[in-house]
This record gives sequence, C-alpha cells and structure tokens, in this order.
Amino acid sequence: MPDHEPTARPLHMTDAEADAAARRIIADAYQPTPQTPTAYRDTAPLPAYGSALPILQPDRRIVPAWAAGMAVAGIGVGATCVGVGCGIWLACQGFAAVTLSSVLFVTLPIAALAAVATAIGAAVRSVKATRTETHHHYAGPVRLETNTITAPAYGLIARNRNELTS
Repeated sequence: MPDHEPTARPLHMTDAEADAAARRIIADAYQPTPQTPTAYRDTAPLPAYGSALPILQPDRRIVPAWAAGMAVAGIGVGATCVGVGCGIWLACQGFAAVTLSSVLFVTLPIAALAAVATAIGAAVRSVKATRTETHHHYAGPVRLETNTITAPAYGLIARNRNELTS
C-alpha cells in the first residue's frame, strides 16, 4: 500500500482553469516588492576625543629629492637608449650598402667615441695626479722582516706544508 494519498486533482485542467492559474502566477511574479533601505546614515553625534576640534588636513605629498632624481635619470636613460638604438639602426643601414661612404659612416663615429673617451680619461688622470698626497699615519719604530716561505710538494698527490722561517 502506498505511503501517500493520491491527489484528488484531475491530471488535465480546463482552459478556464489554466487561464486563471496563469494569471495568478503572473500577478505573483510581477507584484511590487516592499521598499527596503539600501543605505543608512547614523545621525548620532560622534564621541569626542580630546579638547581640540577636528580640522581639515589636506593631502599634499612632497616627492623626495632622490625620487625626482631617479625619475629624471630614468627619462635620461630611456632617451639615451632610443638614441643609441637609432644610431645602431643607421649603422646597420650603412653596413647594408658597403661603399666607401658607408665604411666611413661606420668607422668615423667609432673613432670619435674613442677620441672622446681618451680625452675624458686624460682629464680624469690629470685631476687625480694634481690632488694626490701621501699621508703616513704611524708612530714608533719600523722593523723590516724578511721571511722565507718554503713549500715543498712531493709525490703524485701533493700536500702543502708551508714552513715559515725567519
């Protein structure tokens, strides 16, 4: 025997019953929902901490000098890389057409860079040579010891035995 009672409703509805059921379902689906608040403003006064009134503190951020310097250096490095890339592209264009002018086009900038590097090196060396001073920061007697180190190594697999003699 089944556990549940069979329903007394007929399996098929008449057209009038189906129409009434459809109207009821549609009316329930499109019924307006009650107004629910989506935001809430608390109007209670804030608790006081201290005796001073709150003041506006504008946000003015100051960029540190090192950060500004890094930005300028980054722009300079980027512009230099673009310039070097254009120079390499032009040099490759010169290699593509091997003529006397293209050989000169390639070698003259290299020679100019070498001359500039030599001039900079000479200037740096002359500046260092004029400012060189020797300072001795010792006091007391100085001894010169000459020691002899003997390092005999014998056999197929040698083992170091350094001996220091005065």
